Amino acid sequence: MCKSAGRILLVDDDEFVLLSVKLLLEPHFASVKTTNNPERIPALFEQEQFDVVVLDMNFRHGDTTGNQGLFWLRKILSLHPDTQIILLTAYGDIQLAVDSIKEGALDFIVKPWQNEKLLTTVKTANVVSQEKKNVKLLKSQQKSLVSALRQAHEPLIGNSPALNAIRKTIDKVAPTEAEVLILGQNGTGKEVIAREIHARSKRADGIFMAVDVGSLSESLFESELFGHRKGAFTDAKEDRIGRFEAAAGGTLLLDEIGNLSLPLQAKLLTVLQHKKVTRLGTHEPIALDVRIVCATNCNLHAMVSDGKFREDLLYRINTVEMTVPPLHDRAEDIPLIATHFLKKFSAKYQKPYLKLSEAALAQLQGYRWPGNIRELQHAVERAVIMCEGEELLPDDFGRDPQKVQGEFSFERLNLEQLEAWAIRKAIAKHHGNISHAAEELGLSRGALYRRIETYGI
Repeated sequence: MCKSAGRILLVDDDEFVLLSVKLLLEPHFASVKTTNNPERIPALFEQEQFDVVVLDMNFRHGDTTGNQGLFWLRKILSLHPDTQIILLTAYGDIQLAVDSIKEGALDFIVKPWQNEKLLTTVKTANVVSQEKKNVKLLKSQQKSLVSALRQAHEPLIGNSPALNAIRKTIDKVAPTEAEVLILGQNGTGKEVIAREIHARSKRADGIFMAVDVGSLSESLFESELFGHRKGAFTDAKEDRIGRFEAAAGGTLLLDEIGNLSLPLQAKLLTVLQHKKVTRLGTHEPIALDVRIVCATNCNLHAMVSDGKFREDLLYRINTVEMTVPPLHDRAEDIPLIATHFLKKFSAKYQKPYLKLSEAALAQLQGYRWPGNIRELQHAVERAVIMCEGEELLPDDFGRDPQKVQGEFSFERLNLEQLEAWAIRKAIAKHHGNISHAAEELGLSRGALYRRIETYGI
């Protein structure tokens, strides 16, 4: 006989009733637990999440009011609203049955019961519970899907030898389930490469989801990635699945993994080793079906030597390792990338006639681009906005020739230009590592990202 996945809790003060119902249900369900004391219900739920509770209506000798049953019915549903409750009573009071169903009970059975009817009722309750769980899971996944799908998906553009070598690696690794580690400066296109791996994999029909784990605080890390149960902490007002579950059947990109603290690295390693995740506030591990791709702008091998990154975690995530070169090392790709962004932004700003002049292209290829492709994207967007003619000229990318070359003239003291210059210098000095640049500038990562966006860096 094939057991269902249901978890059943029997609550009755009569040990004979508990034994009889347990023997009836055990062959049909994954777990059947019993207690003769309703006060133990909260503690039992801490140990296991039950799908169905079969609950007696009366626990004090001589009490036939059903008040105790109604009390625990309300209590269970207030804490675990998805649990289905079947009430048992030796007194066939129709009004009590109506009241209990109004309060949220699924059904009502009178003692002595017919085994076939009781079994059918519990099976039905379990089906309802599983369907409710699936609906909540789908809704939670939908929220995550919408968020992920809204992220812009840029293509992998360029014909340089370096990029063609990356394409060959993608062709080899994409059809496998191997863990991939993508290294490179910020703005070089690590997420684009991760998306290409997903698009060419057997999981292409599933979701691709990216999460910047380096930006998650210690307190949010587990909730965001592993999920939580309602009431697990102060702001946990509803059950929520984590990113690992939401990306089931697809690919999860863990970006900026080099910025994780050692304690968080340990928690992540445990999940990756066992392929299971446990939501905060629960004790039940959930099997994972997701491919993991990691990315960082940090030198993880050097960090391992310095004791800042776990060696066992590095070996877990870098079955295949790819390094994306900075944009200035593949300057031959700049015209193709710039043309792509020109097409995108000229459509966005209703200037479809715009073209890139040869002089502007030469200027773009001569610049170092410390912010890499992301900086080029912002530069083209700004130029499209500022252009008053039909062709993008060098002046459209910045009035100050020295600024275009990555320098700044101190003859005119303009605070905004000074700040933009300092940010560019810091990013270049730290080879695109935003965390290190922010630290030197005395800013948070978020504050630096906002300024990068403001200045089009």
